Amino acid sequence: MPKMLPLTPATGEMRRPRAVRFALSLLFGITLLAGAPALQAEDGYQLWLRYAAPGAASATASPGISQLVAIADSPVQKATQHELQRGLQALSGAAPVGAKTVTRAGGLLVGTPASSPQIARLGLDLDGLGREGYRIRSAVVDGHATTVVAANEDVGALYGAFHVLRLLQTGQPLRDLDIHETPRIAVRVLNHWDNLDRYVERGYAGQSIWDWHRLPGWLDPRYTDYARANASIGINGTVLNNVNANAEVLTPMYLDKVAAIAGMLRPYGMKVYLSARFSAPMEIGGLATADPLDAGVQRWWKTKADEVYALNPDFGGFLVKANSEGQPGPQDYGRSHADGANMLADAVAPHGGIVMWRAFVYSDEEPVDRAKQAYNEFVPLDGTFRDNVLVQVKNGAIDFQPREPFHPLFGAMPKTPLMMEFQITKEYLGFSTHLAYKAPLYEEVLDADTEVQGPGSTVARVIDGSLDGHALTGIAGVANIGSDRNWSGSHFDQANWYAFGRLAWNPDLASRDIAAEWTRMTFSNDPAVVEPVVGMMMASREAVVDYTGALGLHHVMGRGHHYGPGPWVEGGPRADWTSVYFHRADANGIGFDRTRRGSDAVSQYAPPVAEIFDDVARTPEEFLLWFHHVPWNHPMRSGRPLWDELVLRYDRGVGTVRDMRATWAGLDGRIDAERHAQVAAFLAIQQDEAQWWRDASIAYFQSISGLPLPAGVAPPPHPLGYYKALEFPHAPGDTQ
Repeated sequence: MPKMLPLTPATGEMRRPRAVRFALSLLFGITLLAGAPALQAEDGYQLWLRYAAPGAASATASPGISQLVAIADSPVQKATQHELQRGLQALSGAAPVGAKTVTRAGGLLVGTPASSPQIARLGLDLDGLGREGYRIRSAVVDGHATTVVAANEDVGALYGAFHVLRLLQTGQPLRDLDIHETPRIAVRVLNHWDNLDRYVERGYAGQSIWDWHRLPGWLDPRYTDYARANASIGINGTVLNNVNANAEVLTPMYLDKVAAIAGMLRPYGMKVYLSARFSAPMEIGGLATADPLDAGVQRWWKTKADEVYALNPDFGGFLVKANSEGQPGPQDYGRSHADGANMLADAVAPHGGIVMWRAFVYSDEEPVDRAKQAYNEFVPLDGTFRDNVLVQVKNGAIDFQPREPFHPLFGAMPKTPLMMEFQITKEYLGFSTHLAYKAPLYEEVLDADTEVQGPGSTVARVIDGSLDGHALTGIAGVANIGSDRNWSGSHFDQANWYAFGRLAWNPDLASRDIAAEWTRMTFSNDPAVVEPVVGMMMASREAVVDYTGALGLHHVMGRGHHYGPGPWVEGGPRADWTSVYFHRADANGIGFDRTRRGSDAVSQYAPPVAEIFDDVARTPEEFLLWFHHVPWNHPMRSGRPLWDELVLRYDRGVGTVRDMRATWAGLDGRIDAERHAQVAAFLAIQQDEAQWWRDASIAYFQSISGLPLPAGVAPPPHPLGYYKALEFPHAPGDTQ
């Protein structure tokens, strides 16, 4: 068995030649805490990296550092050292002590074979881990129990260190471990819809965290904490600016600022990307065209890419929204999406960059069915994109609704790597005040079976490349992060950021397990806290679906700001920006007919799936009104007619929120007072607004159906005109 190198008594430094370097070797004793620490006020800034000791309620040990020996040469190694020092010191409640008092209770060894002679001598099998994977192994080194975190590269060791800290935070024992972890998806990024004036489109947590005016001179320490939080869940990239891009971000002044941010994030394994405005050659380059087949345009982009990479050598690449919602794009010149994407891909390819080309497109002309347009535009282009292009597809075909069937593009472009786009910010799920844990939504989509290659052809296997053999893979989450002290506007919204990162690393994780993990690190390891909080979280998304529009209803929110109910919204510049376009309620029934007898959107799915969605008797009830226009008295599986079922779902949603409020109230004294008070206030807002959604929606749909309410159901307290007259010109997060 390899032995640990001897320690110099005076300094604790390893006896070794100066040329021999290793990332981190940390020894710590194991001490059992006598009890849970006293609750202290917290503002949420530390997220899930509070490093609070598990406490007696966890019935497990917590580390007490007995000696710290750290040689850190690279920025990533230094970041790893600092995080372990911070975490283990906080978890033990004691500062590191000198070598003279070192105990032999145990140790932690973190690094790579290249950086640590000890790890090299262990001879651990690290094949298949790649550059980001890691292995955590319980071993005996020099006669002492040791937890070894080994990786091929420094960034893998960083991720492994966070894994160990997560085990300790959640009260898991560090014994008999043999963990192999590699990310299933290569590119795991946040998309910030942040403008250069710091306004955040669909943002509900204050201004953008990127303080463009003060950059590059002022490097806010918050950027490092942002990077730490992302690294702890395996997110390895960030798109700094809005997909509705401003070309100025590509000017020299802003590229200096971008490089400064990149320098802050780099030690935590994060690359920086930018949203590129397709017409930038005209707007900041002085060209007369942005035609992707124009030689001058191609030269401009190649020169611009060279400029970007000269300042930021590991720049990730470009994200592009083109020919959608008025944005410029290649179709302005009669070219295809592939023509536009490939031009940019050629510009960044010499530097190892990629292009993420969004498939959220719909024409300026009134469509037959907006849900079909992305499929119609992109499927004919399958196999024509460059190898460094990812086509980024939203989880559903409309727009981040509380529930949508999976996008039909998944599985329909086997020659093209498709990148998932989830929304973390809750544009349609109550902004930051409503508790809506989105991991069940992500899990529902990832687990959906496209059946394009038979059973088991899940969406997760499409995006992780295993279904069609793609090496370049990606997943993006539209960030919910802002300048608010607690980052996301509410404490529970932090869970959606956390869950996205965990599922981006491993799409097979269960949303309930993630909720428990996050709760333990964010609030408490006490089962009397964990169980009710997880119960609230797991019920919350379905509650939002119920009170905003169950059974497949979608796009029934207020116009523009998307705040509150608006099933009556009609008119305006586009039919497909209205609610009536999507629910199609009339005296005879409700729902969008997407069957073969209607828009035939069902035929964009693989035949086994299409057969289910085309048959009203086989379509899952949660998607009934998405695919079918059915009579108000359509019999449901509950035995009730559709109208009664819909009304009772509205009531159920409000009731679930009421129950969540009661559960949270019962945790008073078990959660610190500051966070408990804010969550309680937000749950009260949510109950009021859930009731508003319920009352306004029932009032409107009853005016269409003309049917009485089910027995025992309370009528809306106001007439329909009252709800329609409400206005909210200053609701946050609008598109300006």
